[in-house]
Amino acid sequence: MEEILKFLQETKVFFLATADGNQPRVRPMGFVMIYEGKLCFCTNNKKDLFKQMKAGPKIEICACAPDRRYLRISGNIAFNPARAAKEKALEINPHLKTMYSVDDGIFEIFYFEKATAVFSDMEGSRKELHI
Repeated sequence: MEEILKFLQETKVFFLATADGNQPRVRPMGFVMIYEGKLCFCTNNKKDLFKQMKAGPKIEICACAPDRRYLRISGNIAFNPARAAKEKALEINPHLKTMYSVDDGIFEIFYFEKATAVFSDMEGSRKELHI
């Protein structure tokens, strides 16, 4: 799990894909943390991203490093409504405080419930992890 977290943090921006009916939707993301042993992210429950994940909890994340290595994570997500999870996210990334607060009613933490992470490169190397 630490290897995945480190890669996502080093790339700084990664892309998360959902489905909007039969239309794929991809957007850049930047926040990630490990909380209670789970790979966690955050969003705003007023965004289409949240609505799409509620309608279909299967997502995929892709990140690419400058050296042409990349990571793809596919799986199902769940939400963690715990106050402590939100507090931890705000502690890890104080910039989130410009958008969210623990009690604002819109800040959401989600995590991979069951997923497969694949590290690859352009030469065909592949390493698979289950999270």
